Amino acid sequence: MTEYRIDDLARAAGTTTRNVRGYQDRGLIPRPIRRGRIAIYSDEHLAKLRVINDLLARGFTMTHIGDFFKRVQTGDDIAESLGLREVVSRPWSQTPTDTVTAAELHAKLNTSDPKLLSRVREFGLIEPIGDDDPPRQYMIKDVETIDAYQRLMQIGIPLPYILDLQRQLDEDMDRAAKTLISAGRRAITEGRFDGWIPESGAESDWASTFLGELKVTGRVAAHNTLYRALDRELARQLDDYLAVARERRDQRES
Repeated sequence: MTEYRIDDLARAAGTTTRNVRGYQDRGLIPRPIRRGRIAIYSDEHLAKLRVINDLLARGFTMTHIGDFFKRVQTGDDIAESLGLREVVSRPWSQTPTDTVTAAELHAKLNTSDPKLLSRVREFGLIEPIGDDDPPRQYMIKDVETIDAYQRLMQIGIPLPYILDLQRQLDEDMDRAAKTLISAGRRAITEGRFDGWIPESGAESDWASTFLGELKVTGRVAAHNTLYRALDRELARQLDDYLAVARERRDQRES
């Protein structure tokens, strides 16, 4: 293994001794080995300096590069190293959560039936806490939806019927999500290729911004489109319902 003093290392890497010391202070390269008063650098230092130079030339900032090295050292993949995985994996839903006892959950859902609770869990609405069997505590992962279930049950709608409705909604929403995300995938690779990974800081920032905006636009568009569809379908079915009512009335009067 070749050994370098700081001047030789800087010269070999095409940088300056000031930059080498700055990268050390940022933790981008390890500290040198000390032999008395002499600092000794190795091929590892040279390799990292060359990577830093290459990333800087591609437009990455020092923040990007620091994050890149940290993620690579922990075995993260390329997308994570470029800061994309965090954006992709961040949940779209930001629903309130709560921790309740099993008895409190049973009261909310008006049931302690393990099969019904298992169905609620399948929809990602609740999650048992701990290893107790049966569970003593639950995390309600979507308080708003569970509260809506309660209100429906209070006016006489049974939980199995509600869960059948939830299943159908999930299937319909899966199709809508596939449409939106597939469109986003085509947009992000337009003029590039499927499997494209950013190669510069500007490209990485653009991809992260695009994914963030896709989430915002998708959430707003999906909600508002659903509301408009509900208005149209409610009006259509109300007209149909009243037509049936009039027909039955006419039949009684004839």
